[in-house]
Amino acid sequence: MKISLKRIFSKHSVVIILTLILIFTVINTYLIVESTNSSYRTNVVDYDYVLSQDGNNYKLKNMLSGTIKSQYNEASSFLNTALTEGKSVYINPGTYTLTNDIYIINKLNPKIIGNDATIIGNGYKIIVYGEDYTTSQYATISGLTLINTTIRVENSLGTTITNTKFINSSIGIEFVNTNTWSEYNKVENCQFINNTQGIAFRTPQLSNATGSYASSQIERCSFNIIDNSIGIIVEKNAQFSDSQLLNVRFWMGENGANTNQTALLADGSLDQTLLFGVVFESFTANPNNIFAIDLGRNCDPAPTIDSVSFLGNWTARVHNPHYIWLRSTNTIFQREVTLTPGVNGQYGNQKTIGAHPLTIASITPKISVTGHFNPNELVTVRIQAEYLDNILSKPVMKTFNSTGIMTLTDGDLSTLFPSQSVIWSLIIDAKTNTATSDVSVTMSCYGTTG
Repeated sequence: MKISLKRIFSKHSVVIILTLILIFTVINTYLIVESTNSSYRTNVVDYDYVLSQDGNNYKLKNMLSGTIKSQYNEASSFLNTALTEGKSVYINPGTYTLTNDIYIINKLNPKIIGNDATIIGNGYKIIVYGEDYTTSQYATISGLTLINTTIRVENSLGTTITNTKFINSSIGIEFVNTNTWSEYNKVENCQFINNTQGIAFRTPQLSNATGSYASSQIERCSFNIIDNSIGIIVEKNAQFSDSQLLNVRFWMGENGANTNQTALLADGSLDQTLLFGVVFESFTANPNNIFAIDLGRNCDPAPTIDSVSFLGNWTARVHNPHYIWLRSTNTIFQREVTLTPGVNGQYGNQKTIGAHPLTIASITPKISVTGHFNPNELVTVRIQAEYLDNILSKPVMKTFNSTGIMTLTDGDLSTLFPSQSVIWSLIIDAKTNTATSDVSVTMSCYGTTG
């Protein structure tokens, strides 16, 4: 009996010990997983460092070594450590106060990703810097609320800034070239609230810098604009060209504010930059220098407008004191060129009529011949359409033996505008059959762009 009891107690002891070990293992595994999920909430493979807030302390974890450093109220130091020693940092929920600028210097594919993280910048900046565009490429900043903080992008290629709020800053984002250029930028799903300047494309600095911020995109962003402020500014000699503003909304004149507000101030080049689905909305009944678009003296050229809405009251929807040519995908244009016929039956120099960078949808050309004709002099004017693929149409020829005005007929236009062709420009030249001539040829036309 005693032996049987010993065996029973022995078995029970083994079962209890194994059960305790199993429970301890489950609890330990849960604590490890929960610690990772609660404190660091990320995949160790994706990021070099994780920054967390614990009261007034900040903790920085090296995801490769597992080491954790803690210090009081010094988010700037930890962020600079992470972006100097590594190139990616994940910021857990919390409020982080900057005491210095944050630098990402000469990095390829660096990342700052926030998870409901708020950064109080105190006027300091997050700076993406390259010695030139080849050393700083494809930075990503996402998921942050930035209060009085600026992101500065300098000499960097393909910077992406997404899902971020910019609140109460003198500048939200500024693109600066001090050496080479900063192209292929993308700003998406961002909010700009009560900033003096939301996004700025700066005049190039230093002799080795270009003005190019080309092939950039601002999409699905909103701007709450206050008095004496600008949503987007393109400065003199800056080239925000071949770019897009897509589905962007500007709210202006809210809460009694009604003075010196501009959604888009363009004093540089916006060549072939498209505004599509952009909404400019003014809420004030008494606008005082409230402009949706303000074109400066150096705006060369203005952007192309398509499906853009202007809602509410404005000082001017487009403030254009320097008479910059406005562009739209469907706009009316007027052109006129004057040429001298070539002599001895040879065509003279060609002149071109176009609506570049847009194409021509329709046109009504008129030829005017003036001057003194020699005896038996014949002047022939030749008009050809140049298609988008560089092919020339059959020519339309008009001959004059005296001064006069002639408008091209429908038959002439059908020769120039056959079906399924996109017209880039008209090419005009003229000739006379005499050795000398005092005749002048002018072609003028109205048209619409395609």
